[in-house]
Amino acid sequence: MQRLLYLFIFLLLFPASGNAESLELEIRVADEELHDVLSLAIHPPAALVDADQINHRWLKRFQQQLPELVSKILQPYGYFFSQTDSEVQKNGPDEYTLNLEVEPGTPMRITTIDLKISGSGAADAQIQKLYDNFPLKNGDILRQDYYEEGKAALRQEALNQGYLAAEYLQHQIRVNRQEKWTEIVLHLDTGERYQFGTTTFVESGDYPDRYLRRHLTWNKGDDFSYTRVGTTRLSLINTDLFANVLVSPKISSTDAVVPVEVNISPLPRYRLRPGIGFGTDTGGRVSLDYRVLNLFKKAHQLRGELFVAQREQGFDTTYIIPDLRRKDSRTLLRVGMDREDTETFLSRKVFVEGGYQRSFSQKLNGSLYTRYSSEYSLIATEETRTRMLLTGLRFTWQTIDDLLQPRQGTQFSLQLQGAEKSLLSDTTLLQLSGSILQLLPLPHDFFFFVRLEGGTTWQRDQFHDMPASLRFFAGGDNSVRGYAYKSLGPENSTGEVIGGQHLLVANLELEKKLSANWGIAAFYDIGNAFNDLNNYDLAQGAGLGVRYYSQIGTIALDLARQVGSVGENRYRIHFGVGFGW
Repeated sequence: MQRLLYLFIFLLLFPASGNAESLELEIRVADEELHDVLSLAIHPPAALVDADQINHRWLKRFQQQLPELVSKILQPYGYFFSQTDSEVQKNGPDEYTLNLEVEPGTPMRITTIDLKISGSGAADAQIQKLYDNFPLKNGDILRQDYYEEGKAALRQEALNQGYLAAEYLQHQIRVNRQEKWTEIVLHLDTGERYQFGTTTFVESGDYPDRYLRRHLTWNKGDDFSYTRVGTTRLSLINTDLFANVLVSPKISSTDAVVPVEVNISPLPRYRLRPGIGFGTDTGGRVSLDYRVLNLFKKAHQLRGELFVAQREQGFDTTYIIPDLRRKDSRTLLRVGMDREDTETFLSRKVFVEGGYQRSFSQKLNGSLYTRYSSEYSLIATEETRTRMLLTGLRFTWQTIDDLLQPRQGTQFSLQLQGAEKSLLSDTTLLQLSGSILQLLPLPHDFFFFVRLEGGTTWQRDQFHDMPASLRFFAGGDNSVRGYAYKSLGPENSTGEVIGGQHLLVANLELEKKLSANWGIAAFYDIGNAFNDLNNYDLAQGAGLGVRYYSQIGTIALDLARQVGSVGENRYRIHFGVGFGW
């Protein structure tokens, strides 16, 4: 009895288990698109396999339902005469396959398409363009998805163009299976075009009404457009002044005038944002960004940064006065101090600057500025104290697809500045500098990056009167890798680098993306600073790097080697964040 009891307990704890039966579906149809459609739409019901056993009675019923099910799935794609056969195939003791053989038959083609647009928007160019390019024509296979796509696009375009009462008077697909003809009837009445009414700002946070209205892309009485509504909302969001922006047209079924309510929630007036970082050019770095918004309730801003790095320290404060007539223009008043201590020079500088900045398009920005600075420089063993009143122009052109992780685009910058000795300056000069960057996507997740940088200086006085900040140097993370930061340039009689009047640098880089977050790169850099346009030597560097694509930008770690230099070639590690944009 004791042994029987043990056996009973063992059977309870370890019940006998049979092999689980499985059922797979195999669909055979000649057309690849129809195969994908059927594969997504048809799945054997879960109840067919209950307790790991196939219910063959319900499987048989499911097979009987398949022809009707397949027919309903294929009809929106123009196939009304499909033939479906199925059989269950036993592949092993517990493995079954339901084979579905589908012959879609001859598709139904459109015999007549009656497409009409009435109302005041019938002659609208954008609506007419969609009318002419309606995705279905006479003789085409009847595709309900194309019909719905074209139908929705026509009405949406009418709404976008301000015909807010646009409705379909008729919208039908008629199919005669016996006589094998199909007809599409689609009549859109646009109604009249609505106009913008009064625009009201709600919860504006004491921002001046004139400042807010410069972001509007319409005037009262203009034709209504949802595109303009979206552009205005985006313009307000891009100011980085508001936490939420809601632009609400108040549409009425009895009035063709649309008042607009703009509800905005201002960001906090004060913001402090600490930061920490590291780069091989400047060493470790801590910073504090600060911002004060809507000063004096006139939409003025105060922005700046206080930073301390191993080789550079300083602060920069900018007072921003927006142009109340143009949203793409503003006046900038800057004051700052900068101290830079490299292997080549020591520079201490204070400056004040006034400028006017304007956008000429979404890609092109320009500014006119005047800067007064006082700078102490120690270059090699030579000390200089220089006052400069510089007036200049800056232009930037930028078309990139992503600011943090660019994959294609172009950036161009140009700066022209000059000083006259008789106007609060210790030397007379004219300096032109600029750079162009191009990122090209290549097949198989390769990217090619090229960067050219150059500058030239015309100076009336002796070169030793030039402060360190206006001399050209090469070398570093964003220059010629393999060399220390600003360690390349003309040398004095004792071999110490003192900087040059001209600069020429080129960077070539081939990057391969290995995964969503990692990549590798090979690069070649060439360039130098020099004083004689007819006689100069260009330093070279080449190497390999690793790229990590993070949410704060591309993190680059490069191992570079000097190429062709006199003496022992040395390796150097470069580390930085960003792609040089």
